[in-house]
Amino acid sequence: MASRSRARKKTSARATSAKRGQLRVVEGTPVVPIQATEDHPSRWARPHVRTLAFASGKGGVGKSNLAANVAVALGEMGARVLLVDGDLAQANLDLLLGLNPRFDLQHVVSGEKSLEEIVVAGPRGVTLVPAASGVPALADLDDFRLEVLLRGLGNLEAETDLILIDVASGTSRPVLTMCLAVDQVVVVTTPEMPAFSDAYAMIKLLQQRGLTQPPKLVVNSAASAEEAEEVSHRLRLVARRFLKLEPQNWGYVPLDVAIPGAVRRQEPVVTAFPNSPAARAYRALAQQLWEVPAGPDATPRPLLEKLEA
Repeated sequence: MASRSRARKKTSARATSAKRGQLRVVEGTPVVPIQATEDHPSRWARPHVRTLAFASGKGGVGKSNLAANVAVALGEMGARVLLVDGDLAQANLDLLLGLNPRFDLQHVVSGEKSLEEIVVAGPRGVTLVPAASGVPALADLDDFRLEVLLRGLGNLEAETDLILIDVASGTSRPVLTMCLAVDQVVVVTTPEMPAFSDAYAMIKLLQQRGLTQPPKLVVNSAASAEEAEEVSHRLRLVARRFLKLEPQNWGYVPLDVAIPGAVRRQEPVVTAFPNSPAARAYRALAQQLWEVPAGPDATPRPLLEKLEA
């Protein structure tokens, strides 16, 4: 009787477990892998052309203005530039360039449009990939969708010499992911201590995430060349001491009333005030990225390629 009672209890326990949905190992059919089509994102590749990301530890340091004006200055020199608004949720490059795109990256992420369908032509031959504005959900895209966007840029490189990405301010996961996906990171700071401190924090986080190429450093809104050199020297000194990494001094942009004036006009400084100190500084930075051909039959090429060869 006791053994029958125990058997009934075991049967009852198995039935109860089955009702609760307890996992059991059962024979199943083999999983057939889904074959990716030729236009599937898994078959895309990241861009092969030289790619730069403009980053800053904090907002308000002139990063977007730098990216937009360097892109236009490169366009004036004959480079085919693809400018990407990587601030996915708070776009502003379209405003700085005086453009009014109908579609943006929000439509790409939702599947309504492809990257090829949202690009717009900007000044001096610059092509813009516009982002959305006021869409918080885009500020924290998952890694898969970020990878799809990065690989999608490779589909636009056929007519492109350089890709410049203006990432969002700060050190969020999408920002760091974009920075680590490019060939060169440009860290922008100003002489103010908060911007200096946040620029160092950006460099430190990038190194912790695997950055191997020392970032380029631009000091914006500097009162003089001496002030810019002092800020750059201090930042490089701190990074060398504590990170064993020394950012490359790319140059500086002076404090110039032409910059807010151009923003109000929704036009790049290099076209709105071409002879201003800021415009000359942007062109000087662009000249370090692009080599103008010496003769009528010479082929221009990215200067970074020569420097890193």
